[in-house]
Parts: sequence; C-alpha cells; structure tokens
Amino acid sequence: MTESGLRIAMVTTFYPPFNFGGDGVYVQRLARALAARGHHVEVIHDTDGYRALSGTTPEAPASDNGIPVHRLASNQPVLSSLAVQQLGHPARHRAALRDLLTDRFDVIHFHNVSLIGGPGIWKYGTGVKLHTAHEHWMVCPTHILWRDNREICDKRRCLRCILRHRRPPQLWRATNLISREARHVDRFLMLSQSSADNHRRFGFAAPMTVFPSFLPKSEGSAANTTELDQSPPYILFVGRLEIIKGLQDVIPAFNDLSAELWIAGSGNYESTLRALGKDNPRVRFLGRKPMHELRRLYRDAVAVVTPSRCYEVFPMVVLEAFQEATPIVARALGPYPEIIEASGGGQLFTTAEDLRSALTHYITNPAAAAADGQCGRKAFDRLWSEDVVIGQYFHEIAAAARDRGLDDVARRAAKFATDANDELVNG
Repeated sequence: MTESGLRIAMVTTFYPPFNFGGDGVYVQRLARALAARGHHVEVIHDTDGYRALSGTTPEAPASDNGIPVHRLASNQPVLSSLAVQQLGHPARHRAALRDLLTDRFDVIHFHNVSLIGGPGIWKYGTGVKLHTAHEHWMVCPTHILWRDNREICDKRRCLRCILRHRRPPQLWRATNLISREARHVDRFLMLSQSSADNHRRFGFAAPMTVFPSFLPKSEGSAANTTELDQSPPYILFVGRLEIIKGLQDVIPAFNDLSAELWIAGSGNYESTLRALGKDNPRVRFLGRKPMHELRRLYRDAVAVVTPSRCYEVFPMVVLEAFQEATPIVARALGPYPEIIEASGGGQLFTTAEDLRSALTHYITNPAAAAADGQCGRKAFDRLWSEDVVIGQYFHEIAAAARDRGLDDVARRAAKFATDANDELVNG
C-alpha cells in the first residue's frame, strides 16, 4: 500500500507573480518539489502588500502547476498592509486565514509573514508548524540589518533607522509579541549559521535549526551551446542593483583587469552604477535576464562575484553558480565564509586589494577557476540539491511531529525521509 502524502500549507506574503525577490521563488520551488512527490500542497499568500508597494495587480491563475493558490486580496491594499505592519497580527484577512488553516493540514510552513499576519499569524491553524527566516525580519524592522540605510547594524537604534528607511515605526516591536507568539512554532528554520547567529545576537531566543537552501531539479544545468564561446573572459554579477549589494566596490577594480565585468540585473541604484562604469568598456550592463539565459552566463563566466555589504541570509546566486561549476568571489561577511568552508568553491575578500587579488587569480589561472568550480559543484550535489534537502525537510517534520505527539504525521514523514535517502543512494 502506498503511503498517503502529507497535507502541507505554505503561508507567505509574496508568491509569484506577486513577488519582488527570492523568498517567493523559494516558496514556489519548495511547493512544486513537494507536490511532485505526491503531497497535497496549498499556497496561502497576501496580494495586498505587493499591490500596495508596486501599484500593479498581475494576472495570476488560481493554481500553480496544479497547486491551489489562495490569493488573499482586499479593496484597500494600502490600509490592509499598514494594519498588519503596525499591529503584527492578521487584519483584513483574519477570518479567511482561520478558515483556511484550521484542521486542514498536517504541516503549516510559514515563510515571509511580514504583511500577511506578522508574528500573530503563528497561532493560526493546526498541525506541525515551521517558519523559514528568509530575511532578518524577526529582529529588524527593515528586514536587512542595514542601519540608517548606510551601514551594517551592530546595535539597536531602530526608531531613527526605520525613519531613515522611510518606513512607519511598528508599534508591536515595542512589546514582547515575537517571543510570545514564537511558542506556537515547532521549528524555526534558518538558511545559514550566520543568520541564526544574527538572530540570537539581536535577541531572538527561540530554538533555531540551520536548514539548507536548494535548487530544484527542473532547473538543471544549461544545455551545451556555443553562443558565448567567442566572448572575452568575464566575471559575472547577478542580482538587484541596490547600494547594499556592493557592486560599487567591484566596478573600479576593472579599470585595468584583463577581463570584463558583466552585470545581470536592475534596481534603484542602477543609474549610479552606470555612471561609475560609463567610461570603462570592460563593464557591461545586461539588464534582467531569464533563468535559461542566466544559466549560460553562469556556466561561461570565469567566476561570479558576490560583494554584498549587508548580511545576506543565503543568496541563491551561490547555488546557481555552483550548479554550473563556476567559483565565487565573495565578501567575507554573513554566510559566505561558511559557504566557502563547506565547499571550497571560491575565495573571500575583505579589502579592495583582496578583491583584486582574488579576481586576478581566477582570470589568469583558468585551471584554478575550473578546480574550484568543480568543488562548488560537488558541494552543491552533496549539500544543496533538491533530493538531499527534501529528505532533510521530512526529517525535520518527523522530529517536530514526535515532539508534539502527532504520531501518524511523524511516522509518515519519517517514511518519506527514508524514501528520499533511498532515492539518493540508488541514484
């Protein structure tokens, strides 16, 4: 007899196409990976936040690859989002969330809940409850520990900081709401040890589990192509063009390097970056690229540079580079030191001299770049591939269910974890 799949809810603010960054894409990838293994997955997400912030309402179906998607919407998205942001509890969608989450799922997996319900949403629903921290929202009103919109945060000065970020102060952050509501969550999943350490340093006291990110099998390596074979050697940057991403520290290094810098992305800091590189023919701005084109760019790059000035949680750019056996050159900040230690797939830098040295090393030594790229690829297969991470996912569910006395869920989750491990062993 085939074991019946688990019923799993993904609860989040952003979900494609109502989505700005990587957290919504992560939720979509996880939902699809679980549904492909026979589990019943539903996505519950808020559209008010995206509509309020973007001023647009994308067309979207009621399902995603057969996954039911409940897109919560009000006729006053700005007021609806502001109410959640201020109160830290579900507002306009309170009744709908209760109906959707009560006694319907074995597992409720919360993600970015900043505008769908804040910490108050954690008490909603029944079953095993997980929360993945995609940002530092639980300890930072701006989500990114970037103080006064100009430097890394090392201590709380939240009121002045949030005003400089041009956001309204959040009343609930002056209370113990986070710690009080966190008791409803069985597992807080942190995508890197750095993220867990930052949460602890800024006062988040609940137990945390470091849980790896992943890339789906359906987004495998790029097909062989000769389209870029005649291009000059290039270092690749992929990401949003924002001041916190640190690209302004990289462009000057290419004044006399024997390779080009190719920049794939867009953002509100783009005009400043273009001005910085306008007199340098070695700097190319490519704009935003779809994933099938990015895979070719990753594959043919000498290395991928990731110079973020702020604390990343776990950048997907790293896995996308490693999947194509391309090494990274990363600032020694946030999760990057632990990524390099675990993989051997790149080099770290702190100063401008370090950055230039690391770039020169790979540009002038293709064999070293290829060797480190292969280290990254092997680490990807071992640590961050879909089958590996999905097996660990069910281990976490099984352990949480045992702690809660949910024996049937624990038994089934343990069986799915074993099945995933068997698939890995048997290839």
